[in-house]
Amino acid sequence: MQPAPSLEIGAAYIRVSTDDQTELSPDAQLRVILEAAKADGFVIPREFVFIEEKGISGRKAQNRPQFQRMIAVAKSQQPSPFKRLYLWKFSRFARNQEESVFYKSILRKKCDVDIKSVSEPVMEGMFGRLIESIIEWFDEYYSVNLSGEVIRGMTEKALRGGYQSSPCTGYRSAGEGKPFVIDPDSYPIVEYIHTAYHNGLDMTNIARECNRRGWRTRRGNIFERRTVQRILSNRFYIGEVTWNGIIFQGTHEVRQSVLDVFEDNQKRMEQEYRPSRRRDVSACRHWLSGLLVCGTCGASLAMSRTNNPKRRSDTFQCWKYLKGIHPDSNSISVLKAEKAVLDSFRQILDTGELEYEYIPRQDEAAAGEAQLIKTALDRVQTKKKRIRDAYEGGIDSLEEYKANKQRLAAEEEELQNSLSRLEAATPPTPDKNEILGRIRNVYQILSDPDMDYETKGSAIRSVVRQIVWDRPTLTLNMFYYA
Repeated sequence: MQPAPSLEIGAAYIRVSTDDQTELSPDAQLRVILEAAKADGFVIPREFVFIEEKGISGRKAQNRPQFQRMIAVAKSQQPSPFKRLYLWKFSRFARNQEESVFYKSILRKKCDVDIKSVSEPVMEGMFGRLIESIIEWFDEYYSVNLSGEVIRGMTEKALRGGYQSSPCTGYRSAGEGKPFVIDPDSYPIVEYIHTAYHNGLDMTNIARECNRRGWRTRRGNIFERRTVQRILSNRFYIGEVTWNGIIFQGTHEVRQSVLDVFEDNQKRMEQEYRPSRRRDVSACRHWLSGLLVCGTCGASLAMSRTNNPKRRSDTFQCWKYLKGIHPDSNSISVLKAEKAVLDSFRQILDTGELEYEYIPRQDEAAAGEAQLIKTALDRVQTKKKRIRDAYEGGIDSLEEYKANKQRLAAEEEELQNSLSRLEAATPPTPDKNEILGRIRNVYQILSDPDMDYETKGSAIRSVVRQIVWDRPTLTLNMFYYA
């Protein structure tokens, strides 16, 4: 009696595509693979069955944990613990031909593992490999072309009146392309915004009131002026649906409270914000623009010009307050800000006392080169993490990890040396007398009533880094640098 032939060890890799309507389930794929393996004289142990979670894309191998584990197991010893990898279709292995060639080369040449598709049998030899490559090329073409087909399908759906975008504030999705339905929890926000604007309240104060009431946007953010403007101008609230330039009359529910005021609100917005009424913005509205910041939130103070200079002067105000993002005003008149800054300069020149931070100037070429080196150093750190992950995941051997680590260490050392040479070329720190001389020159420019704003702005920025206005304590803190 002859002994029964020993069975070879195989493995199975299974991934379910969400865009293939003829796709077999994971259990069905495994059943077909096990039957084919048994017919070939192979047995597939449970530990060599690699099944991805449903919906994982085949475009990027690095995003497939079971695929990476399968490669790691194949490379874990010589020879590989399994002799053949079974797939239901070649597209399950990869839908990126470049990655497919790379990983198949690892399995076939480095691990001596054969690869077989049970639903797409090909002959042995180079001609079979050619057929396999053609199949993979068609799979990749299908994957790339699918996105275009999806857009065409969505366009056709929109032309037929289908709902497919995200619902706006006040509505929620009903699913399956059905008309959106009103969300009773958030629609009161929409009604308040439209009604308040119709009653004369401006967008900034509406945003501020929404935040005071604890309301939040669909993304969980606080309201600001532009959020209110989007809700006011969104014609979905009067029944119109817009998707990718296609407009149709929807069948979703609308409320009379918004319909009654919507068009009047559009007219008011057009009158208040039409381009002809907007003021021209100069390159430098004031020489303090951009330097003054809010002591409450750190945002810049924007300059607001008054319509009646005799009754009220121009002011600087926190832009977040102007947008309705935070409730506390942090304004200061332009005249008071100018006087406080000049007083600070005079005090320094009279006493000679000054605390400052030295920030060396660099020419643009040197600064650009330093930034490139720092970016390259960041990339080295990313590479270090990747090679460590590849080693810990079993994809690279210890020898491969050591070689890659040594190569990156040498690259990092060379970049650090280049950065050190650039920093060593920094000019010496100026002494106190030199800095006081610079401040004196700036003060003379700022005190000259005939000097234009742009010249004054450039002058003060040569010695002042930031000016913080804290209205509750009525303090103006200036931060100098040389």
